[in-house]
Amino acid sequence: MQTPEMSLIIPKIFDAIEKLIPLYMEIPEEKCISNGNLAVCIIDENGLVHGKMFGTNKARLRQSYKIAWTKASQVWLTGVKTGEYERMVFNKEVAENANGIEAPDLIGWEGGQPLTLQNGTTLAVGFSGFRGVVDLEIMIKALADAERQGQNMLG
Repeated sequence: MQTPEMSLIIPKIFDAIEKLIPLYMEIPEEKCISNGNLAVCIIDENGLVHGKMFGTNKARLRQSYKIAWTKASQVWLTGVKTGEYERMVFNKEVAENANGIEAPDLIGWEGGQPLTLQNGTTLAVGFSGFRGVVDLEIMIKALADAERQGQNMLG
């Protein structure tokens, strides 16, 4: 069941992402990756999956969302950023199937991360469409903006 807080914050996150996309599309190396066909997947603590795709190329959006979901679900299982978790497995810091993910199914690309709301709730998020470091940055900025908007609405 979706909590009232999630029903408020998730749309604000999506709106914040939508506002950030044009800024990042001005960067040539970002624009050429997906041509603006981007996707975000958020899994909340109750296991509810929230997603949104931005763009017009349905085939590319499908692929972007598949990657975003894979990133988010890996974070949901492990609690660790994508890329970092794969490194931990290959350095034998974590057993390969310790969290239900076998090596061929690991996603090593950056872009998946746990994000903690101001109230302590953790979201497992995945973003796909730009370089991984930018995918991470967009989600951090979008969450901060969404929480600011929420505070402004409260008083």
